[in-house]
Amino acid sequence: MEILKVSAKSSPNLVAGAIAGVIRDAGEVEVQAIGAGAVNQAIKAIAVSSAFLAEDQIEICCKPSFAEVSVNDEQRTAIKLIVKAER
Repeated sequence: MEILKVSAKSSPNLVAGAIAGVIRDAGEVEVQAIGAGAVNQAIKAIAVSSAFLAEDQIEICCKPSFAEVSVNDEQRTAIKLIVKAER
């Protein structure tokens, strides 16, 4: 599964386009974010991607969880958002 990493400086519209593209190709994508600002941008991007995909009659669902990731040789807890096309 493809992983998209979102930061607080990420553009929600650009991330939404990436999410929509992966959903169209693979049917699911993992979005990772560390910190409140990054999670905010990720959730906005998922909402916008839902609108993009609605044009193609594709509905999505999102399942949140946690992931341990390594950043600069340091373990951090990220929010992991699994976005899937509903069949």
